[in-house]
Amino acid sequence: MEERRLGPVIGLGTWRTFGGDASLARDVVDAAVESGVELVDSSPMYGCAEHSLGAALDGRRAAVAVATKIWAGSLEEGREQYEAQLAWFGGRVEIEQVHNLVNWRGHIEWLEDEREAGRVGRIGVTHYSSASFGELADAMRTGRFDTVQLPLNPHERESQRQLLPLAAELGMAVIVMRPFAEGALLERAPSSAELAPLREFGVETWPQALLKWVLSDERVDVAIPASRDPGRVRANAAAGSPPWFGADERALVERLAG
Repeated sequence: MEERRLGPVIGLGTWRTFGGDASLARDVVDAAVESGVELVDSSPMYGCAEHSLGAALDGRRAAVAVATKIWAGSLEEGREQYEAQLAWFGGRVEIEQVHNLVNWRGHIEWLEDEREAGRVGRIGVTHYSSASFGELADAMRTGRFDTVQLPLNPHERESQRQLLPLAAELGMAVIVMRPFAEGALLERAPSSAELAPLREFGVETWPQALLKWVLSDERVDVAIPASRDPGRVRANAAAGSPPWFGADERALVERLAG
């Protein structure tokens, strides 16, 4: 495995999931940890999700890597977010990402100092919109980021054209958001018969097929599906193990996605 790689593995996203509900957060995180999930992604943008996640990890912080974000126009606000994160996550953040490129040129300066001091493991950069992929590529080319987070699913494949090849060229780890296209791909699940050719790959559900489609791209390290349902978290985690899809299986998922 390359030094800067993280997976391929299934992580856990926290966008629109447990928010400030610490009890639900513990149930969801329990299911994730018990299923072998080793990375949880959050952000100040997600309401009180970071605080709830910190509470859910109390007593077992070492069980998962925390990937969270700085989402702030000013350096002062960014540092305030970061200090709160250190308090919630035991004085260290494994992956600190600049969310949606907001003031990334400013934040990278002090984040590099924090990485040097050992309080940050890796520095990442993110964006959800293909309209900003040009600037995201510019940030990646600086060589100052270790990870990039981007959307990828059968309906959103723009990142395959430039960003995934660039990440591979630069040796950057790739975290995939929106593997279900924010739920749009789950609105109509294929039938059991349609999924039958994927059974030998360990696929029992449509979400598992979509997640395995993402992770079967060798340039992808982590997919971070979000869920409020502990049972679904467990099922999603099962997609994070080989065997991986070949070209035919990936094409089948694309056809089934419509």
